[in-house]
Amino acid sequence: MVDSIGHRMKFGVIAPSTNTSVQPEFDSMRPWGVTNHFARIHIPDNTIEDDDDFNQLMVDIRAELMTAIDRVMTCSPDRVVMGMSAETFWDGLEGSIEFQKNCEERAGTVVSMGSDACQRALRCYGDIKKIAVITPYMPVGDGNVIKFFTECGFEVVTLKGLKCASPQLIAHVSEKELRDAINEVNDTQVEAIVQVGTNLAMARVAGIAEFWLDKPVIAINTATYWWSLRQAGIEDKIPGWGSLLMEH
Repeated sequence: MVDSIGHRMKFGVIAPSTNTSVQPEFDSMRPWGVTNHFARIHIPDNTIEDDDDFNQLMVDIRAELMTAIDRVMTCSPDRVVMGMSAETFWDGLEGSIEFQKNCEERAGTVVSMGSDACQRALRCYGDIKKIAVITPYMPVGDGNVIKFFTECGFEVVTLKGLKCASPQLIAHVSEKELRDAINEVNDTQVEAIVQVGTNLAMARVAGIAEFWLDKPVIAINTATYWWSLRQAGIEDKIPGWGSLLMEH
């Protein structure tokens, strides 16, 4: 017997308690027979004004992460998806690999992560080297994102850090602001644009933007869900979220 609704796949998703974007975006991309089951990392919605505050946010996330993994595993998901991104980029490629290893050891199953998903998504579009990045982070978070992509063989030509004032307020960034950020980082050298930060609701905007810009615009929630499905052998093409889910 299998789960009556999630008979093709059950994803256990880990997200911060302040995050209000990743769950609705993931659920909107969900194919028939696949279900998403969220466990929340309890963190306070503290004000973030500088790098020290951002580093404290990371400390708060790490303190609760493994408990959230334990919690979601009680529904016996087929695999775990990280619906959070900053930690998956931290300390570059080596740190990302180590983080995934630790999470998989705790979960006892495959863990899909946004950092890995983004670099794998970029490779679907040929020999892309020069990218632009949009983040909700402070400079210390931006630096770790640049380090990761650089170590994966990409050059970050331009970056826009939105410096959101708290974890919850990341979700308050409007589609208009995201559109403006895309236009700001779209240098003539840029071959693809990547957005990180799972509480930035950019999946819909990214799909629209790449149609007008005629280049890949990859939202991390789209990339993460796409990679989780493809890793699981689910090849459904899902319209409305850009070329990644529809063509790859």
